[in-house]
Amino acid sequence: TVIGPTVRDGVVVHAPITSVAELPARARDAQAPGRYRLSLDGDERLFAYAAAAQSWKPFLFPSRQPLLSVSPEGAVTAVEDEPPSYAFLGVRSCDLAAVAVHDRVLLDRDVVDAHYAGRRRSAFVVAITCSHPGGTCFCTSTGTGPHPTAGYDLAMTELLDDDGHRFVVRAGSDDGAEVLAQLTGRPSTGADTAAVDAVVAGSVAVMEPRAVDMDGVRELLRDNPEHPRWDDVASRCLSCTNCTLVCPTCFCVTVDDSTDLLGVTERSTVWDSCFTAGHSYLHGGAVHDTTKTRYRQWLTHKFSSWIDQFGTSGCVGCGRCVTWCPAGIDVLEELQALRQSPGGADAEVPS
Repeated sequence: TVIGPTVRDGVVVHAPITSVAELPARARDAQAPGRYRLSLDGDERLFAYAAAAQSWKPFLFPSRQPLLSVSPEGAVTAVEDEPPSYAFLGVRSCDLAAVAVHDRVLLDRDVVDAHYAGRRRSAFVVAITCSHPGGTCFCTSTGTGPHPTAGYDLAMTELLDDDGHRFVVRAGSDDGAEVLAQLTGRPSTGADTAAVDAVVAGSVAVMEPRAVDMDGVRELLRDNPEHPRWDDVASRCLSCTNCTLVCPTCFCVTVDDSTDLLGVTERSTVWDSCFTAGHSYLHGGAVHDTTKTRYRQWLTHKFSSWIDQFGTSGCVGCGRCVTWCPAGIDVLEELQALRQSPGGADAEVPS
């Protein structure tokens, strides 16, 4: 099954496709904090949009994963479904980095997520160089883009210039090389390589105004748990969970039991969010019982304690949490505010 970008309900989404005609030709998106608008008045390029509304996570790590069922008689049956075989078309470098994070969390520890492992093992990944970053993208700050460097079977850069509409493609695996050998085309030239470099440079330039120095952010968050900015952002945050649901690296789940009309009970894992009241519930109540502490937990985990746990940041700079926040909260603005006035209760809160 080929999963690729396509336009549905006024937004670019990843979904099963069977034809090039389903790709988002002429699609252009405008993204800003709390804002997404899509138009179809661009040129003929197929991948000239920014990050899609959702990443590839729902296909490798579904929002609901059945684990077992219990019959009315008490017989327990484990769910051992056959993993689907996916080819992902048009994976941005930020999302490649997110998949690498999930590999670290779900595959490379003592307890492996068997359902994720089955899907991941059979996935064929065709990456794309990001040519049109959105107004909330910052992968240059996190070191995850805009050009794919690892984690793909094939990587493409789409070009449209005086030499025509074409793709420069390179293989990143034996499977990718086998597919590439079956395609018609010609060896790339120095001019093609220069055109690819120009696309990358153009994307970097677009993101330059949002560039943030990530050096010291880990310590900044760790050392400022009582900074007044946490109260400020809590006054705007709705605890709606949008940021965690669109995040390509969040992996928290809860366990849900449901019973159908025949009396069969199914136990599943379901995506959870650290912004929900029950996420940190222990005997006697929730550890994070206010919006302030939940937002602080999320941002500190994503940019600081995640590094302690997994050896990498939990943010890949895709900007989805900013675009799809109904309150327009920008994580980079919050990090900048903490950096500009570190030191706790006596510090001035930037407006």
